[in-house]
Amino acid sequence: MRIRQLPDDLVNKIAAGEVIERPASIVKELVENALDAGATRIGVTTSAGGKSLIRIEDNGHGMDEADLRLSIERHATSKLQDDELDDIRTLGFRGEALASISAVSELSIATRSKEAELGLKLSFDGPRIVISPSPMPHGTVVEVKSLFKNVPARLKFLKTDRGETNAITDVMRRLAMSKPHVQFVLQGSDRQTTNWPAQSGDSAAKNRLGQIMGNDFAQNAVPIDYQRGPVNVSGMAALPTYTKANSLSQFYFVNGRPVRDKVLLGGVRGAYSDFLHRDRFPVVAIFIDMPSADLDVNVHPAKSEVRFRDPGFVRAAVIRALMNALDAAGFRASKTVSDATLAAFQPGVAGQAPAQGPAPYGMAENGQPSIDPQVERTMQYQGDYGYRPSSMSPQMPRMDGLNVPSARMEDLANADFAAQEDMAVGEHPLGVARAQLFENYIVAQSDDSLIVVDQHAAHERLVYERFKAELNDGPVPAQKHLIPVVIDLPEEDCTRLEDAAEALSQVGLGLERFGPAAIAIYETPALLGNSDVHKLVHDVADQLAEWDNISVVMERLEEIAARMACHGSVRSGRRLRAEEMNKLLREMEATPHSGQCIHGRPTYVELSKVDIEKLFGRR
Repeated sequence: MRIRQLPDDLVNKIAAGEVIERPASIVKELVENALDAGATRIGVTTSAGGKSLIRIEDNGHGMDEADLRLSIERHATSKLQDDELDDIRTLGFRGEALASISAVSELSIATRSKEAELGLKLSFDGPRIVISPSPMPHGTVVEVKSLFKNVPARLKFLKTDRGETNAITDVMRRLAMSKPHVQFVLQGSDRQTTNWPAQSGDSAAKNRLGQIMGNDFAQNAVPIDYQRGPVNVSGMAALPTYTKANSLSQFYFVNGRPVRDKVLLGGVRGAYSDFLHRDRFPVVAIFIDMPSADLDVNVHPAKSEVRFRDPGFVRAAVIRALMNALDAAGFRASKTVSDATLAAFQPGVAGQAPAQGPAPYGMAENGQPSIDPQVERTMQYQGDYGYRPSSMSPQMPRMDGLNVPSARMEDLANADFAAQEDMAVGEHPLGVARAQLFENYIVAQSDDSLIVVDQHAAHERLVYERFKAELNDGPVPAQKHLIPVVIDLPEEDCTRLEDAAEALSQVGLGLERFGPAAIAIYETPALLGNSDVHKLVHDVADQLAEWDNISVVMERLEEIAARMACHGSVRSGRRLRAEEMNKLLREMEATPHSGQCIHGRPTYVELSKVDIEKLFGRR
């Protein structure tokens, strides 16, 4: 078969296959054109997920007749003034969108420039272009009907109307996040109307993120503001205790362009690595501004990917920006933790019908209190005072265990505090300790809140942060053992530990081989005190076995430190004195990231006085 030149209509259809993947692709291209035209209000109307109708209306500067005719030609654009691809400052630049759209749909364009008295409308009569007068306000209206009508094979591969509608919504959310000063209205027969009003002022970006990502995110996120050389990183990052089960709530923008990029994903993952489980994902909205000469946006037909000239520099900037923001949050934990706690106190799930069956013990079927029949024979009802022992009844049966306290309350008035101001509730964000529950949870009171702290999880984070600080300053201080602790281990574990001995000494663990199947431990990190050395060494050996490569140990010392921190922290089941509990609270207030343990779980729950009063119907 000989090579031949393809006809223009076939070339346009092929090009449309690259640019127009689905209805959401059309919405993205047309809304980007509207933004490049200086629009401050953009309306999007769809029907059948964009398959039947897509209409984009804007109040941008519009076009005259000459530009209108050229706009539907392939590779015709107003956005490359000097024919340079190294300095692209607009969202669009290829000049392919309208030509590709017209090849696979019914396209019409109505436009009016600010200087014109009357608008113009471009439509198609077969292959012929028709331009006619059209009364309209200044701006542009692009209407796309019957998408893929002449390419039915493409139509079969689209998702359901609902799926395509959701894809359009996702595109609009990202574009609206990138331009908070523009009003976006999304409506149609296939959706409820969504209106994102334009924002202004210094808090415009934060307010727009709150509109789109929800107030929960705005309340549980910290601002990002960091400059590294020519790269500026801004936006908002959720606290580590506010996470999702996937990465769909991570949004990245480079020079105002929504993108998905592995460099940025890796930077976020690295910044949160100390705080999250592997199956949880942080929620972030990150905006990067940098010289356009250091960026290549011409690497993907949909312009959804970018290529950085120095990706390592950008990744380091993202990591440092996020770490600074999370450091500034201090011990703060997300409010959703408290909300979940309050929900657990509710008598039932809202909107859920009560379960059928016998009434629970302590409640009769008519809703009145009930008691065990065996006990009822020894009790008599006394009106508003409820049941009381009958004077004529025999001795009541014993209820063993009810006299055993489940909480231990310190006598704070007589407690020996290092400083008298520790008793002043209002001076400390985490309050003052009032009790210890189940020998693991510290109950504290501040001016207007009740705080419950998981003592083991909190102290584990404190020890880990000390480990990191000492690692940054050099080898972690170690304490010598008068008599080395000899630990029997499988020979392969002994070999791994021996090979990693030099690296482990950096975290304060000194060891040497003691025969074919034993290790002698002659020093341990001073931070750990009198910890269980046997369990510590077994855990480190297990971690080395997971990596299966001793060469990475020096690069992952912080992971070993995290494992060790668990052994050096206050254990569950240990009774603490009042001064010990308050010391832990004060250290949490002074330590960044103490609001979550090294596994990503919250270290404390805070219930406001107002919330508690609501539980009891006082508000």
